[in-house]
Amino acid sequence: MDLDDLKHLLTALQVGDLSIDEGLERLRKLPFEDAGIAMIDHHRALRQGVPEVVFGEGKSTEQICTIVQRMVVHGDNILITRISGEKAHALSNIYPNGKYDPVANTYCLQQKPEKDLGRGKILIICAGTSDLPVAKEAAVTARMFNNQVEELVDVGVAGIHRLLAHTDILREASVIIVVAGMEGALPSVVGGLVDVPVIAVPTSIGYGAAFGGVAALLGMLNSCAGGVTVVNIDNGFGAAFAATRINRKKSS
Repeated sequence: MDLDDLKHLLTALQVGDLSIDEGLERLRKLPFEDAGIAMIDHHRALRQGVPEVVFGEGKSTEQICTIVQRMVVHGDNILITRISGEKAHALSNIYPNGKYDPVANTYCLQQKPEKDLGRGKILIICAGTSDLPVAKEAAVTARMFNNQVEELVDVGVAGIHRLLAHTDILREASVIIVVAGMEGALPSVVGGLVDVPVIAVPTSIGYGAAFGGVAALLGMLNSCAGGVTVVNIDNGFGAAFAATRINRKKSS
């Protein structure tokens, strides 16, 4: 249940289209629901503006299906991150309208129409094709959270002219997410070109001395460009969540 759903429910009670008992029944499972293997937070959309997201890694197919079945009843849009193709296939057999992205490793089930809630556009910049899984996770998440999203792929510092050819796109963005591995230099470059928030995402891509993304993480934390914020290694979801909060219009 989100803010719009609650307003509709209270209005129905006010005008008499819904009895008090019916209203209580709808609100009974509002805060959370004990599904046996998970405590599903149905209250999150009211508190945070976006519904609960399922982290698929480490959960069995049966557990994911149980959680999704309970969430579907409440009518929210459903996003699962870090989900394998096998688990997504099992979900698709139950919910054929869902969409699995094999690059982002995400599964989305859209139950409510898309609504642009952002002040502007979130731009997601990907340094190299090898970084695409993280960038795509950010893009899918940002779109599911009702943002306009534009993607710019393979514009890393090894050929900086590829980025500079798109300065018009940089200037149009309200928030920019920059995804990069190796030495993680791209966010500093972008941060020095724009006047909007830049969220840097280090990836685990790189040779041995990249230390699974630690080198990129440290490089981004030590950025000489002001206004660059850094999230955890490979955390495209976290970057998109933060960008959503920055980009979100103020609730009326």
